[in-house]
Amino acid sequence: MTRNIRHAALFCALLLAALLANAVRVQLVRAPEYDGNPANRRPDIARYQQPRGNILVGGRAVTGSRDTGEHLRFERTYADGPLYAPVTGFASQAYGTTLLEHAEDGLLSGADPVLAPLPLWNDVTGGRSPGGDVVTTVDPAAQRAAYEGLGARKGAVAAVDPATGRVLALVSTPSYDPQLLSGNGADANGTWTRLNRDPDKPMLNRAVRGTYPPGSTFKVVTAAAALDAGVVRDPDAPTLTPDPYTLPGTRTRLTNEGEGCRNASLRDAFEWSCNTVFAKLGVDVGVAGMAASAEAFGFNDEGLRIPFSVARSTFDTEVDRAQLGLSSIGQYNTRATPLQMAMVAAAVADGGQVRAPYLVERTVRAGGSLVAAAGSRPVREAMRPSTARRLKELMAGVVEHGTGANAAIPGALVGGKTGTAQHGVGNAGTPYAWFVSWAQRDGEARPRVAVAVVVEGAPGEREEISGGGLAAPVARAVMEAVLGG
Repeated sequence: MTRNIRHAALFCALLLAALLANAVRVQLVRAPEYDGNPANRRPDIARYQQPRGNILVGGRAVTGSRDTGEHLRFERTYADGPLYAPVTGFASQAYGTTLLEHAEDGLLSGADPVLAPLPLWNDVTGGRSPGGDVVTTVDPAAQRAAYEGLGARKGAVAAVDPATGRVLALVSTPSYDPQLLSGNGADANGTWTRLNRDPDKPMLNRAVRGTYPPGSTFKVVTAAAALDAGVVRDPDAPTLTPDPYTLPGTRTRLTNEGEGCRNASLRDAFEWSCNTVFAKLGVDVGVAGMAASAEAFGFNDEGLRIPFSVARSTFDTEVDRAQLGLSSIGQYNTRATPLQMAMVAAAVADGGQVRAPYLVERTVRAGGSLVAAAGSRPVREAMRPSTARRLKELMAGVVEHGTGANAAIPGALVGGKTGTAQHGVGNAGTPYAWFVSWAQRDGEARPRVAVAVVVEGAPGEREEISGGGLAAPVARAVMEAVLGG
């Protein structure tokens, strides 16, 4: 009898060991497989079981959470959704997350271990901390000025603080309401289909993901390269440039929109945007010098994040001399995001320093305690301080008595550069209108804002499309909003 009991006890012990071994196999070995199984809804149910943390602009939450009473209980809401969509992105139960909602998802959803009161606390309890909040650098007045300035036109605006790199505005039009994508029902599915089929691409964040030929706004970079290389020593001396200028090794003759560009000085060529002068300057600097200058400003950088990724702005380093001439006036393969061109203007405004742009000032727990702050940002020199001073004078001249007069602000020193970029097969596309600028209130030591505006697909005759006419007034409105704050 005792022997039978021992055998039964041993058998039960073996069964228990097998059960424990299977539990370990399921919990540890096969857990990733089960977690990733599309049929497993438990992670989604847990994810949406509590309100999501908020994204704040100017101290006000521009996001929220709505209790639906369903299995996926809390659904994302947005205040002024189209205005802030290029900043927030969307958080959808059906389509995931984008932009800040994606880059800060761990903190907003409460899944980030840093939010737990003790290390490994959530792993032990199986719970989830309340979502934290993301405090942005965006200036609400500048954001609204940019959005209303673009209106119904396709385009984008990026504005930064030259002294810190803080992103003050990111606007892309046409925009969309991210709240319409928050749920997982038929309405969200229909909105997703409609937005993806829209030829105007409202979900494309043109400010950081759209790349355009920068046209004559790139002449800021070319002027910096020429001054730093000593190709130009006196901005008021004649440049010995013919008009038209025959691109090296070709029969292609480059011309200008206006008169007076033959042998024009750098100052006059900058104010009236002489293509011939800047194409020749780029050729004289050479591929290596132009590439080094462009890359010092941030071109060809694949790693820029703010914290979500920014499309790479490009300057082709494998070009012949004719192609270099076109690249130096912002054409050929030269491409830039509006944020990149805002960084170019900011470098001039900040004495030649390029500061890494950033969109998140700090992140905090639900109770308000600090998780992380922006801290110091990387800085590099795009040009000599003396070159930046000269370029600041040149950009101020464009606004005072050149093509950028529409950006002038009473009581402030404003510098700018206009651009009208050709594109399409045979340059048949409607030109893009560009304006890059910075503004400094009279009596203040340094500029407070740098802006880049691009307007694409503007209606009207091609001859009427210009950076000074279409983009400069938008930039002025943004600068006024920041200076008035």
